[in-house]
Amino acid sequence: MDQVRVAVQAADPITVAGLTSYLKSRSELFLVPSPAEADVIVFAADPVNSKMLAELRKSAQQVPVPRVLVTNELDPSNVLRVVEARVVAVLPRTAATGTRLVNSVIAAARGGAIMPPDLLGELLKQVDHLQREVLTPKGLNASGLTNREADVLRLMAGGLDTAEIAQKLCYSERTVKNVIYGLTSRLNLRNRPHAVAFAMRAGAI
Repeated sequence: MDQVRVAVQAADPITVAGLTSYLKSRSELFLVPSPAEADVIVFAADPVNSKMLAELRKSAQQVPVPRVLVTNELDPSNVLRVVEARVVAVLPRTAATGTRLVNSVIAAARGGAIMPPDLLGELLKQVDHLQREVLTPKGLNASGLTNREADVLRLMAGGLDTAEIAQKLCYSERTVKNVIYGLTSRLNLRNRPHAVAFAMRAGAI
């Protein structure tokens, strides 16, 4: 895989300097000065409060690329909100070793998602609640996805890249790319993370 272009955003300049210094040293990554140039954005903040959530949402609207969130203070009730702000990986600051951070960035660039088990469980609960209490009563329980599309998105959400998805489903890589292109075009989804978020909100995965 080519170098992943990554930008850093944080609530304080010391964190920006620390993350930038480390990420610059990794050959897998290429630091860019502007989020608009990035494939992935690393966003670090403690706590992730309403102000930070608003900044994440605004940033996601301006630059629609996946984000890796580094934090020790994320209320589990906000996990769906950060996913909707294009966060595809959450890394606890206390566990944010260099290797884990780089692996999270690379997974995000490949369309994957990484989340601590407790937050993943909470996310699934919130998605289930959304399905049962909001979508189903309004007759919106149909996801609009075929079984094949749901299978591809499920594996994508698990962190697999195109080649791994193709191998797992016994498809060609071209078929997997066509499936992804077809559903993103049909449903007007911006990219792979957006497609995964859509499928999760719809209860399809």
